[in-house]
Amino acid sequence: MWTAGTTPPGEVAEPMGTTPVPGAAGLASAGQAGQDEELLGIGAAAARVGVSERALRYYQQLGLLVPACTPGGLRRYSQPDLARVARIRELQTLLGLNLDEIAIVLRNEDRMAQIRLTYHDERTSDEERRRLTRECMDLQQSLRVTVEAKRAALESFLADLDARIRRAEDLLASGDSARPSR
Repeated sequence: MWTAGTTPPGEVAEPMGTTPVPGAAGLASAGQAGQDEELLGIGAAAARVGVSERALRYYQQLGLLVPACTPGGLRRYSQPDLARVARIRELQTLLGLNLDEIAIVLRNEDRMAQIRLTYHDERTSDEERRRLTRECMDLQQSLRVTVEAKRAALESFLADLDARIRRAEDLLASGDSARPSR
């Protein structure tokens, strides 16, 4: 049983050891940025995180990113927005997730961040903490299924590459340099 001040299961085992970056779920989106926070235009934001302006627009179109907008409709990006873009890129490059899969991961991470806030609120009852812990565990199991599917696909790809390498090595070892007939 968890009590106030202890760590729920979701607190320790975030995917790849990172802390979720609030964004589309609205925990700390640019629209709620503090008055002193620096907001960047789309060009400066894209340059800072190393993506194209088009990518930022596309992430917004998919709901992965929710930047603030000026009354004239110009996008303004906060530090949490930039961290979220970095997280999107990390999930693409490190795990090879597509944007649909990334949307699920981010939605789960956003919810886990909300759970943490509620869990640590002194007004949250022990029963609510247990419910939140179960929900967090379910979200993490869902994320694990996504990562496991990618791992299985990579293992299959590696096995195929190993078989091709063995065939090429066998061909070279046999000294047969003749071309196969078509």
